[in-house]
Amino acid sequence: MKEQAIDNKELILALEELEKEKGIKKEYLLESIETALVTAYKRNFDSLENVRVEMDHQTGATHVYAIKEVIKKANNEDTEISLKEAQKINSDLKEGDTIEVEIVPRDFGRIAAQTAKQVIIQKLREAEREIIFNEFNDRKGEIVSGLIQKADHNIVVMDLGRLEGVMPSKEQIPTEDYKVNDKIKGYVLDVEKGAKGAPQVIVSRSHPDFVRKLLEFEIPEIYEGVIEIKSVSRDPGYRSKVAVYSPDPNIDPVGSCVGQKGVRIQNVINELNGEKIDVIEWNEDPSIYIASALLPAQILAVDIKQEEKFAQVIVPDNQLSLAIGKSGQNARLAARLTNWKIDIKSETQFREMIMNVQNSEEETE
Repeated sequence: MKEQAIDNKELILALEELEKEKGIKKEYLLESIETALVTAYKRNFDSLENVRVEMDHQTGATHVYAIKEVIKKANNEDTEISLKEAQKINSDLKEGDTIEVEIVPRDFGRIAAQTAKQVIIQKLREAEREIIFNEFNDRKGEIVSGLIQKADHNIVVMDLGRLEGVMPSKEQIPTEDYKVNDKIKGYVLDVEKGAKGAPQVIVSRSHPDFVRKLLEFEIPEIYEGVIEIKSVSRDPGYRSKVAVYSPDPNIDPVGSCVGQKGVRIQNVINELNGEKIDVIEWNEDPSIYIASALLPAQILAVDIKQEEKFAQVIVPDNQLSLAIGKSGQNARLAARLTNWKIDIKSETQFREMIMNVQNSEEETE
C-alpha cells in the first residue's frame, strides 16, 4: 500500500500570511519550493530519475512524479517504463510517449519541510531586496536622510533605514568632515545591486542637483513650478551659481529664492555648511545672461559669437580679479552655468588688444 501524499496545510497558511504582510505572491513561493524539491529529491535519494514535484496550492499536499519514457521493454526503471505497464495506467499510451508515475519516497515529508523553509527564507530575502530596490530606484533624484555608520576619505556609509547608502569620495564635499552617528542629507544618484543582490544606494552631496533639490524643498514657488531652475553650476563646498526664471512678470525669481533678509537661501547654505550660493536671473538673451552669471562683478560689455557660443566680456580694471574669481572659480562657474565659452578682459587689456590689431593692420598695409 503506498504512503499518503505529504500534506502541509500549515505551510499554505504561512505563505498566505507572507503574501499579506510582505506582498510576496504565494504562487511564486510554491513554484520556487517545487523547483527546489526536485533538486532535494535527487540529492537525498541519489536518483537519476527525471522527476516533477507538484504542490497543491490549496492544501499543501506534495506529490512527486517520475517522468518516464514508454518503450517496448524497459531497461532502466529510473527513466523508462514498459509499454505493457504503461498501458495499465493509460491504455491510449504508445511507444515513444512519456508518462508521469506518482511516487512517494520514504521520509520525503521531512525533506520537503526543510527545503520549503530554506526556500522561503531565501525568496523572502530576495523579494524584500527587490521591493526595496524598486522603491529606492523610484527615488532617484530625491533627497534622503541617514545616520553615518562609517566614514573615511574613501567612502561614507549611511544607514537609510531599510538599506544602506554609500557616498564615494568623489560624491563627498571636500570641505566637510563626516563623523559616525552624524545625521546628514544626500542626493540619490543611483541604486545598484551589490555582489549578493542587496540593493545599495549611491548618495551624493557634491552633485549640482543636490543644490537644485534643496532649493526646491526650501522654496515653495520652485516646487510649485512658478519659478524654474534653468541651470546649476557648482564647486562643491565653496560656491554654487543658480539661474532661475519665472514666466510671470509679477514674480521676482531671485528675490523669491533669496527670501526676506536672505532667510530662504540661508537654510540651503547652512545645509551645505557655508557654501556660497549666487542666485541669478536667467535671460534668453545670452549677453544679459552671461553678464548676470559673472556677478558679483560689474560688466561693461559682452560681445557674443552665437555659432561658436563664445563670449568676449569686458570689465572695469578694478573688477577683473573679481570677475575671474579665485583660481578662476567665478569665470569657470559662469561658463558651466551658461554653457558658453567666456573670455574676460579688463578695459585696459581690451584697448591694448584693439590697438595691437590696428597696428598689425597698418603694418600689413
